[in-house]
Amino acid sequence: MLKLDNHLSGRHFLHIPGPSPVPSRILRAISYQTIDHRGPEFGEFGLKVLEGIKKIFKTEQPVIVYSASGTGSWEGALVNVLNPGDKVLFYETGQFANLWVALGKRLGLNVEVVGKPGQDTWRWGVDASVIEERLRKDTGHEIKAVCVVHNETSTGVTSNIAAVRKAIDSLKHPALLLVDTVSGLGSADYEHDKWGVDVTVSGSQKGLMLPPGIGFNALSAKAIEVSKTNKMPKSYWAWDEILESNKTGYWPTTPSTNLMYGLHEAIDMMTTEGLDTIFARHQRLAAACREAVNAWGLEIQCQDKDCYSPVLTCIATPEGMNADVLRKHALEKFNLSLGTGLGKIKGKAFRIGHLGDCNELSLMAALSGVEMSLGAIGYKPKASGVVAAQEFLK
Repeated sequence: MLKLDNHLSGRHFLHIPGPSPVPSRILRAISYQTIDHRGPEFGEFGLKVLEGIKKIFKTEQPVIVYSASGTGSWEGALVNVLNPGDKVLFYETGQFANLWVALGKRLGLNVEVVGKPGQDTWRWGVDASVIEERLRKDTGHEIKAVCVVHNETSTGVTSNIAAVRKAIDSLKHPALLLVDTVSGLGSADYEHDKWGVDVTVSGSQKGLMLPPGIGFNALSAKAIEVSKTNKMPKSYWAWDEILESNKTGYWPTTPSTNLMYGLHEAIDMMTTEGLDTIFARHQRLAAACREAVNAWGLEIQCQDKDCYSPVLTCIATPEGMNADVLRKHALEKFNLSLGTGLGKIKGKAFRIGHLGDCNELSLMAALSGVEMSLGAIGYKPKASGVVAAQEFLK
């Protein structure tokens, strides 16, 4: 329970990999008076939002906007293009890939999981050759979809989605490509149309800098056609009614009006800064963070330099160091929230988020808190990560 009477001076440093800090500009927009979601003013507003969000996904195709979390958007993606019992190929890169698998199983899909052969697959990006080899054996085209995570939030790995599409197309395999970029959208470059993605899943609380509560499905023409004949039970998640209502800027159910105000503001902020500028900023902050980690003598969870995430850095702690003890000290002593290790790396890793409304000084504050916390729990860094990051950024 939030202790409103327990005031701590200064700001709270939220450096988990999402929800990310919400800029005051967006908070003000969310506070606007709610309007009639069936009235003419909302219809005009809805059309602006639906057109604007396409720019963030880099698509000319429709983007479904749900009142939901990213998990709801996972479900929306699966139930609109697949049938009960369909075979679906998932690639394991971490905890969120596994959670999507679990959701697929609950929906009655025939799930198959692949990963990096002979390696801890939680430390590597998607190997498109593994997917290509599996699809090559699928001569009867039983596999109806390939599901991969673009930016795996639990491990700090960003995968090459274009390579996955190329692998599918090289075999002329008809499988749909479904991609989760819940944490990647707006922080790491993403090209829905250019990369040939059929359904892209995302959410509001990461690179878009909003509170949780809005989920997205960006579609392809092929995905829309498949959805017209698929047999998976669905109601709230069904695209057809939403797409029809969206033609005039409305939704068939009650939309999250005030969060939509925030989304409109976020789109304006991001297009004004420029997506390429945003992506370069995230890459710069991520590189500075890795400089700090290397100086401390700690290990980055991701083992492939080509797959380092610009969204967050996941740090594997050495034997004998409990990452959650470090996180607890950082929170209680410095009012700094760091991401926990998830799934099989809980207690063995922590995560520093540098996404969304984050700049050089925000990151430096987080790195200072980590460095002081490392010393407080008995770990002696090889060198100052703070100084290393400063040298990189100045």
